[in-house]
Amino acid sequence: MAILDKIRFVLIGTTHPGNIGGAARAMKTMSLSKLHLVTPKNFPNAEATARASGADDVLEEAVVHNSLKSAIADCHKIYGMSARLRHLPLHVVNPRDAALQIKQLDDETNIAIIFGSEHSGLSNNELDNCQYLINIPTNTDYSSLNLAAAVQICAYELKMIFDSITDVNNISETTDALNADDMEYLFDHFQQSLTSIGFLNPNNPKKLMRRLRRLFNRADLDRNELQILHGILRAADINGGRNNENKS
Repeated sequence: MAILDKIRFVLIGTTHPGNIGGAARAMKTMSLSKLHLVTPKNFPNAEATARASGADDVLEEAVVHNSLKSAIADCHKIYGMSARLRHLPLHVVNPRDAALQIKQLDDETNIAIIFGSEHSGLSNNELDNCQYLINIPTNTDYSSLNLAAAVQICAYELKMIFDSITDVNNISETTDALNADDMEYLFDHFQQSLTSIGFLNPNNPKKLMRRLRRLFNRADLDRNELQILHGILRAADINGGRNNENKS
């Protein structure tokens, strides 16, 4: 994830130090660390440190600039974040599409994502430095996002694009994958068991068995689950046999 180290979040004219701390926290939770501040009103500040909640290293390494030009001087790709769509000759993308674009860049590309002040956002002059405008789709009747929240959304989308190591579907255990023979054996077992307990008409099994096939193919079973199902079917076979003996 070397390119993540090439991405900087640039906050311009931030008036509330708590928002700087919140932005630092949002960045660190998503493996981003390059924070640049342009003429912040009050920084460093104890409230920024408190709101960072452990992302002190991001704050300590933050670079403070006296102009936007200085903050982006060595950047090759520059994205501006705005809640308002402007009548400007800029490509407009949402955060996810921006992350996809950034993933295509080589590791030597320096990228800046700039955010304006809490009250007025980015000015048109500041957006003149950008090649792309990032707009977060929001409620059209209430589109105002807190600065740190906007940073969090962008940071999250970047994390999701670049970090595909964790498979949340298999976070608790690892099991062997099933093959076609395993599934065919399961379907045969179902047909035999359902016939023996009188649930399946052996003269017309296709409709029910086809639906069961679709059901378990969608389920994407693992081997532990397969064994559970075979165990249930074996128990059904035993109990079905006992019931038949009692009836006789």
